[in-house]
Amino acid sequence: MSRFSDCLWDIAISEVQKKENVGKEDDDDDAEGAELSERSVFFLGNKNGGKTTIILRCLDRDEAPKPTLALEYTFGRRSKGHNTPKDIAHFWELGGGTSLLDLICIPITNNSIWMFSIVLVLDLSNPNELWPTMENLLQATRKHVEKVIAEIGKTNSKTANQIKQNIWRSMPKDHPDRELIDPFPVPLLIVGSKYDIFQDFDSEKRKIVCKTLRFVAHYYGASLMFTSKSEALMLKTVTRAFINQLAFGLDKSKSMSVDHSKPLLIPAGLDSLNQIGSPPASDSDLAQFRARTPMELWKKVYERSFPPKNTNCNKDVKDPAKDPQYAESEVDAMRTQKDQELEQYKKNVDKSWREMALESHLR
Repeated sequence: MSRFSDCLWDIAISEVQKKENVGKEDDDDDAEGAELSERSVFFLGNKNGGKTTIILRCLDRDEAPKPTLALEYTFGRRSKGHNTPKDIAHFWELGGGTSLLDLICIPITNNSIWMFSIVLVLDLSNPNELWPTMENLLQATRKHVEKVIAEIGKTNSKTANQIKQNIWRSMPKDHPDRELIDPFPVPLLIVGSKYDIFQDFDSEKRKIVCKTLRFVAHYYGASLMFTSKSEALMLKTVTRAFINQLAFGLDKSKSMSVDHSKPLLIPAGLDSLNQIGSPPASDSDLAQFRARTPMELWKKVYERSFPPKNTNCNKDVKDPAKDPQYAESEVDAMRTQKDQELEQYKKNVDKSWREMALESHLR
């Protein structure tokens, strides 16, 4: 039975362990010495970008995806072999695009950071929102991950240093770009979703998006792949393979495709700045951009072709109850009434305290 002080994470782990222990008693001798692995995968990205669909695919759940409200959790299991404990993968999904960044701190903790990875799902059919969504989510996530690592370093510097070293595992030691990139502090997979729509874009626009995402993924030491709802594109199996590598530690896919006329598929560490080339702009145009870093230069070039739309409405929505996509007329009317009653109550209480303070002063 859960204690009142248990947090959602503790309860979830407890429930998983209970299910795993059912019928396990008879297999204890055979499973002796087997190690249980637990990993966490955190899905971020555009609203309605396809995060839930990808998770359901990986878990082989044949059900219609529902809109994600705030932060949602589920888990998957995978057997290593006969009479051995099943590995557990914790799947977290952040809804609301960039409007609920404060919730990023919930799944990323001192305990989970060791086996933690990020899947950033970007909607290829909406290229104008691609860069701001990517930038805001990665900056907020990186800031919190580095904060967690710093907290660990206060009591165990060796452990913190080990976590920092692990980020270079995906990059070969002899890679020519090792000194030019800045790997993300945890494994990162960038997924371009809705390729079935994106493939009909003008070829020059597709090239700009593809080259930009290749640079960003390579700079962060991340894997990059495109996916789609269309089964005809044969991307379902590839998606599952990449996610399972993060969730269950399976062997990394060696397949690779950098052809901009086809879905991109680039495992971390296999691309290079030389193969990617310069930002898609003429030398004279590049000379006009004032940029302090390569990332800033690519951003300026990208936003010239795909200027970001006004995202103030998303940034202002901190409370899911105020998000237009969850509007319910009767519920919202009652909520408004209760909010008004609460405000009136606050005023009455404040007035009472003022009167009591005045009487006390007069005495």
